[in-house]
Amino acid sequence: MSSGVLGIGVSGLLAFQRALGVTGNNIANSATEGYSRQRIDLSTQIPQFAGNGYFGSGVQVSGVHRIFDQFVETQLRNSTSASEQYALYYDFARRVDNLLADPDSGLAPGLQQFFAAVQDVANDPTSNAARQVLISEAESLVDRFSFLNQRLEEQRNLVNGQIQTTVAEINSLAEAIADLNKDIVAALGRGGGAPPNDLLDQRDRLVLQLSELVSVNTIEQDDGALNVFIGNGQNLVLGNRATVLVADGLGPDPTQMQVGYVSPGATVDITPYMTGGRLGALLDLRTSVLDVAQNSMGRTAVGLAQAFNDQHRLGMDLNGALGEEFFRVPVPQVIPGAANTASGAPTVSIEDYTRLTVNDYRLRFDGSLWQLRREPGGQLLGTVDPTDPPEDQVIEVDGLRLDISTITLPADPLDASGDTYLIRPTRNGAQQIDTLITDTRRVAAATPEMLAAAGGGNTGEASVLSVGITDASGLTDLSPVTVTVIDNAGTLEFVIDGDVVATFDLLNPTTEINYNGWQLVIEGEPAVGDNFQVSFTTAAVGDNRNALALAGLQDQRLMADGTATLEATYNTLVAEVGTRTRQAEIAARAQVKLLDEARAQRESISGVNLDEEAANLLRYQQAYQAAAQVISVTNSLFDTLINAVRR
Repeated sequence: MSSGVLGIGVSGLLAFQRALGVTGNNIANSATEGYSRQRIDLSTQIPQFAGNGYFGSGVQVSGVHRIFDQFVETQLRNSTSASEQYALYYDFARRVDNLLADPDSGLAPGLQQFFAAVQDVANDPTSNAARQVLISEAESLVDRFSFLNQRLEEQRNLVNGQIQTTVAEINSLAEAIADLNKDIVAALGRGGGAPPNDLLDQRDRLVLQLSELVSVNTIEQDDGALNVFIGNGQNLVLGNRATVLVADGLGPDPTQMQVGYVSPGATVDITPYMTGGRLGALLDLRTSVLDVAQNSMGRTAVGLAQAFNDQHRLGMDLNGALGEEFFRVPVPQVIPGAANTASGAPTVSIEDYTRLTVNDYRLRFDGSLWQLRREPGGQLLGTVDPTDPPEDQVIEVDGLRLDISTITLPADPLDASGDTYLIRPTRNGAQQIDTLITDTRRVAAATPEMLAAAGGGNTGEASVLSVGITDASGLTDLSPVTVTVIDNAGTLEFVIDGDVVATFDLLNPTTEINYNGWQLVIEGEPAVGDNFQVSFTTAAVGDNRNALALAGLQDQRLMADGTATLEATYNTLVAEVGTRTRQAEIAARAQVKLLDEARAQRESISGVNLDEEAANLLRYQQAYQAAAQVISVTNSLFDTLINAVRR
């Protein structure tokens, strides 16, 4: 009987000693981040049958487990990922917003000052000082374009650098999780299935740190290993194996960091699937803010340069010559894919700047057809069959003209399947625009006068109805021109230097003659031998009509299919970036609260409550002392029995 009592006492003593150890460990780790409090599980030992019933044989420790809720942990990871994403997005977007909306360095003040200088020339077209101010303001505006674009490029480079750093951190965490998986599986084997709580906490902490970088999903295997997935199901960790990610120029643009998934034999671009965390924020920011900002500024630069040049060429400078190009017009950027097998590149030109968008485009060969899609989004805009005649291998969309006949496919077109070209119509617009005129006398503020008169010896009834410039780019010579009427097999024809420029139609006696950028309208039936003299007046020094037309461009709706002015396109960009920044700020604040709630919920379940642990410590201490007292009573019983035998 005494041995049974002794065994019971010893079992209690050992059990409560373990309980005190678990409680002490909880208290010691109360400030350890990611620690889950542990609880000892006690159970009765197998009772013994003594003839008249089963008698208890003491207590045993059946296990030590951590207080953990997988649902709460998953919620914490998701909240952490979202909070990091919006916080970083807001931080970068705020910088871009402050840059574009700055009242001193922004583009809007530069546009206003430039057109104010144009108006000053219109007010005094003979003033050399006003003309010099115009050129200076044009150069300042170009510098603003360049400055803003350079600052955006700096942000882009910073984003690319952080993408590389973040991918390296993801790889490091994935390797550490794989190593812990190996240790946990081994520990479970050695312990007969008993959970290695501290290792599990370490792994959960690493997964939580990983969720700060990118959204993750996890699935636990039967052997205790944790599989980690990212993107749309790419496995980052499988058991004790970690997959390596790379950050490199995997797309057509080598300077644009993409995220690659290294699989056997190939590296797959998984950039579109990376969401959440810092990596998701960086990729989203690059697409929705930086790309849009640079493309939009480039579109404004293209519109300004083209519209101003078109009107400037219609004017006349102080030297009596027609206006030249005032600005250098930016050209679209075409980047061939690094793995392309086709040679050459599509010829891309801007046919109508008023229809330009802020999108990029991707031309891809699928083995039989060239497909043009809008980026981002992937909307199919048109296809071209490379076997068609060259004149049919053209796609016109959004003010662009793509001539694809300039691409040469290999002998077997299937070898070029997957070839791509990235087309950026306006990305480098703010960088490329420049001022071409530096001589004040070459500012074309005047409008050249065209004069037309019927020859004095004309015998027909035709007379000049109107004459004017229609296309300044076609005006190559301001010398007088004579239009003569001849008879060609009974048909009256108008000729200039032997070239037929129009044919008289008796049913429509109003004849339009278009020649070298100007138009002459003659009304009535001419006679053979009649002629008409066309000349230019180049002595209008004080004329300001073209300068007024140039100044009027500020208020003309030239962009977005004739719905927005040049300044409005930039203001729209500022408003869009500002809206995104504000949305990110609100979302970031909301996510901080959600994250705090998720942390509080986890702490309420898995966190160490020192008051509760103190109570447990006291309870286990008293139980330990009581078990020791049982052993002491057993000792007294032995002494009593021994003394009785001696007597």
